[in-house]
Amino acid sequence: MTCLPVITVLALTTVLTACHRPVTEQENVQNGNTKNDNANSARINIASPDWGNAATLTAMGYPPIATGDIRVWDRWVGTPQLPASTVDVGIRYQPNAELIAQLPVDMVVDNFFYEHARNLYGDVPAESVMFTAKGESATWADYSEPTRQLGKLIDEPKLAEDYIVKSQKDIQLAGERLQQRYPNVNKFAVVQFADANNMRMYVANSLFQPALTQMQKELVTLGKGNSFGFVPIRMGDLAQLDEDICLLIIDPLSPITRAEIEDSLIWQRLSYGNNRCVGELPPVWIYGGMSSLVGLANNLATVELEGGAAL
Repeated sequence: MTCLPVITVLALTTVLTACHRPVTEQENVQNGNTKNDNANSARINIASPDWGNAATLTAMGYPPIATGDIRVWDRWVGTPQLPASTVDVGIRYQPNAELIAQLPVDMVVDNFFYEHARNLYGDVPAESVMFTAKGESATWADYSEPTRQLGKLIDEPKLAEDYIVKSQKDIQLAGERLQQRYPNVNKFAVVQFADANNMRMYVANSLFQPALTQMQKELVTLGKGNSFGFVPIRMGDLAQLDEDICLLIIDPLSPITRAEIEDSLIWQRLSYGNNRCVGELPPVWIYGGMSSLVGLANNLATVELEGGAAL
C-alpha cells in the first residue's frame, strides 16, 4: 500500500478545515476583514443530524456547518435554504464518521432519535433539542422554548428571542393574508399521502396545531394520533369530514400517486375541488421546529384553494 507524504496529508486536512469555516468567518477572510477574528474564533460550530434543529438554526442566521441527507432537503424540508458551505455528512441516521472527523465541529445538536450515533462524533459534546408536543395538543411554547434552548447552546440568546418574535409576527401576518384571500375558509384538515388510498392525517399534537392557532384557524382531525402527531386513515375516511372543512395535501406527491388519486372513484365521489375545498402545499418538514411553523404559514398564505368554501 502506498502512503501519502505527511505534508500532503497535512495540506489536505488544512484545506478541508478552511473550506468549512463558519459562514461569517469565510466572509471576513474574503473581504480582508481580520478585526473580528476574536469574535469569529468564539463562534460555536454546530453539526446537527436533525433537520428540525438544522433548519431552525439556519433560519435564525446561525446555520450548522454540517447536517445529513442534504440531497433531498428541498424535497422534504423546502425552506429555509441551507448555505452552500453546509457539509452533507451522509445519512442522518448513520452519518459518515470519517467526514465528521475532518470537520471543526464544537457541538452536536440532535435528539433521542439520533442518540445512537453519538459515538461517531468522538469526544465532541452532544446536546438534545426536541421540537415536540408536551401534551395531547401542541402549543406555541413547545416550539418557542426549544428555540430558546438553541439560542443558549450557541451563546446567542437574543438571536433566538428576536427570531421567535419575528416568527410569531410572520405567522400572524400570513393568517391575515389567508383571511383576506379566503374569508369563508376557517377549518382545515391536513393529510400526506403514502399511496392513493392511504394517508397520514395530522392531529392536535403536530406542528399544524400551533401554526393554525396563530393564524386564527382551526385544525380538524379524525381521532387522536400517535406520538408522531398523525393518525393513519384511508381515502374513504375523508367522507367523515364536514363539507365546510378544507383539505390540505402536503407534498411531496409522486406523479404516479397523483394520477391514481385522480382516477379513484372514491376521490371523485368526495368531490374535492368542486363541492369540497382542497389545496396542495409545498413540502414542510413535519417534525421540524419554529422554521417549519413559519414555512407552513407562508405556504398557506399563498396556497390556491379550490372548491367548497373557497369559491
